[in-house]
Amino acid sequence: MKRLARTVAAMALATALALVSGCGGSDADTPAGADGTALEKVTYLTSFGNFGRDAYAWVAKDKGFFKEAGFDVEIKPGQGTGGVISTVVSGQAQFGPIDLTGGLLQMGGGQAKDFVAVAAIQQRTMAAIATTEGKGIAAPKDLEGKRLADTPGSVVRNLFPTYARLAGMDAGKVTWVNGDAQTLMGTLASGSVDGIGQFVVGKPTIEAVTKKKAVLLPYSDVMPDLYGNVLITSTKIAEQKPEMVKRFAAALLKGLEYSLAHSDEAAEILKRNVDATNPAAAAAELDLMAAYVAPGGSGSATGTLDSGRVARIIATLQDAGALPQGMAPEQIIDFDLVPKA
Repeated sequence: MKRLARTVAAMALATALALVSGCGGSDADTPAGADGTALEKVTYLTSFGNFGRDAYAWVAKDKGFFKEAGFDVEIKPGQGTGGVISTVVSGQAQFGPIDLTGGLLQMGGGQAKDFVAVAAIQQRTMAAIATTEGKGIAAPKDLEGKRLADTPGSVVRNLFPTYARLAGMDAGKVTWVNGDAQTLMGTLASGSVDGIGQFVVGKPTIEAVTKKKAVLLPYSDVMPDLYGNVLITSTKIAEQKPEMVKRFAAALLKGLEYSLAHSDEAAEILKRNVDATNPAAAAAELDLMAAYVAPGGSGSATGTLDSGRVARIIATLQDAGALPQGMAPEQIIDFDLVPKA
C-alpha cells in the first residue's frame, strides 16, 4: 500500500508539472525573440536624462528592433559622460552613449579605463554652453565672471578649459556649480545661474522650460573636428562578445535612423515611457539632431568612426594641454566593431 501511495503521488506530481509547463510559465519568465530563443537581458543608459535627443533608444525598444536582435532591454537615464562610463565599466549597465571627447579626457586623465566606443551616434559634437537672452552672454568672452551649472562628469564641463583656451577667454573667471541632468533647465529658469552645460539640440526644451529665447555657444565653433556621442561598452564585453555588441549597436542605430525620419512618432513613444516628456520639444530636438548624426556632404554612414579624424582630435587636445602625449585612437575605439562606411 505504501508503494502504491508513493507511485500515485509521483504520477500526480508529474502530471502537475506537465500542466504547469504546458501553461507557458517559462515563456513568461524568459521572453523569446522572433526565432523562439530566449532574449538576452541588457541594461542601457541614455546619455543625459530622458530628453528627445535620447528618444531613439525607446524607439528601438518600442518598434521591436532590440527584440529582433535578441535583446530584452531595460533603459535607464544616464547622468553624462562620467556617470555612464563608471556604470558601464562596473557592469551595472552594458551599453550607453558618451561624448567621445569627454571619454578621451577621462581616459587621458586617468579617471576612467576599461571601456571602448563601438559606434558613433553623432558625427559632430553637440556640446555647448546654453543661456537665455537678457543675461549679457553672446560670445565666449562674456562667460567671464558668470556662474554656470552642470553635472560633474559632463563633457561640457570637462572640456570647458580647452574650449575657453581656444576661444580666447579665461576659464578661471567662471564659477561652476553642480547640477542634475533633469533639473538643469529649471535651474537656469530660476535665475540662480547664468548658464548651463547643454547640447545644442536642447534649445527647444530650454525655451519651453524658461519661456525665454535660448542663446547657445556651441563648442563646434572653435573645435569643428570633434565627434559627438558614441556608443560604449566595457572592454570585457567587447572582447568576449563581439557579435553581441555588433547586434546591439545595429539595433540601436536602426532606432536612431527611424527616430530622425519620424520625429513626431519618436516623441510620442518617449512620452508613453517618460511622463515628463514635452512631445513638441522632444520632436524639435530630434529634428535639430539630424544634421549632427549625418552632416550634409560628409558621406559618412550612420555609426562610422574615422581613425584619422580621431587622431586629429587627440592632437588638438594634446596641443591644448588637455591630453598626455602618446594616446592613440585604438585605445578608446574598437574599430573591428565599428560599422563600416
